[in-house]
Amino acid sequence: MALSITRRKVVVVGAGAVGATYCYALAQSGLADEIALIDKNDKLAQGQVLDLVHGQPFIPSVNIHLGHPSDYSDAQLIVITAGAAQHPGETRLQLLQKNAAVVSGIVDEILEQNSYAVILIVTNPVDVMTYVALKRSGWNKGRVIGSGTVLDSARLRHLIGDHCGIDVHNVHGYVLGEHGDSQFAAWSMSNVAGIRIDEYCPMCGRCANWPEELNRIEQEVRHSAYHIIDYKGSTYFAVGLALVRITAAILRGQNSVLTVSTMLDGEFGLRDVCLSAPCIVSSNGVERIVEHRLPENEQQALFSSATFLKQALALYGTNETGPQ
Repeated sequence: MALSITRRKVVVVGAGAVGATYCYALAQSGLADEIALIDKNDKLAQGQVLDLVHGQPFIPSVNIHLGHPSDYSDAQLIVITAGAAQHPGETRLQLLQKNAAVVSGIVDEILEQNSYAVILIVTNPVDVMTYVALKRSGWNKGRVIGSGTVLDSARLRHLIGDHCGIDVHNVHGYVLGEHGDSQFAAWSMSNVAGIRIDEYCPMCGRCANWPEELNRIEQEVRHSAYHIIDYKGSTYFAVGLALVRITAAILRGQNSVLTVSTMLDGEFGLRDVCLSAPCIVSSNGVERIVEHRLPENEQQALFSSATFLKQALALYGTNETGPQ
């Protein structure tokens, strides 16, 4: 792999709000040496690139340019954000048919370039698109991952920290399952300063009925994207930052624990479905899944989420693999 990847190069496919915001945040981070932006709307991509390069005097040195499929050949990371946007009232799974064809076409172009990159799927519904891309590629499952519930977990941490009056950096929590309506907060894995949330809340004294408050927080996390879409049309700031966090884990080989979407192969008693679980993410993508013993209610919630996603996959019919 080292012979085919010459630098910390990231190719971003999709120059819309999410792709451009990610490029903007990534350029400021100093993580990448090269950022190539690709979009079928060539003028949009050119405009985004020009806008970004004009800010180069104010950011770490990075080569930002209009991309071409040939850029896949020596990229370390390919981030796919291209696809139809989610409209008000539309669920992520309703995007399935429109975006599966887009993602499959991009993966075919990547295969043509004999790329050794890790593919990070952002296009919604991200768990289904991750499955589609993985099957299409025929690659090792760790190299094709989805952004999953990394953002949802960040929303959970923000809301817990805000409610408890604690710096969000001292709050840890994970949202598992689908990046969508069947997701759930794994409260058994959530803590404040190392104290389990169900131990911390009773002694905190900030609310009379803390189980009800945790339920409210979980519901708010689940519906956050819909509220933002209703308010301003789409989400892009926080997801852009979440993608930078995943990118850091891959480009720097950090072995970070992140709830990306990945193929399960027996973990948590599930197989042949992509969803979010705690994963060790490093230079090769997902190195392994951190399998935690979930309490019965959370294990059932994970099963339900997996069932929901498998039903969507069955409706689409994703049994065929792409070019080998």
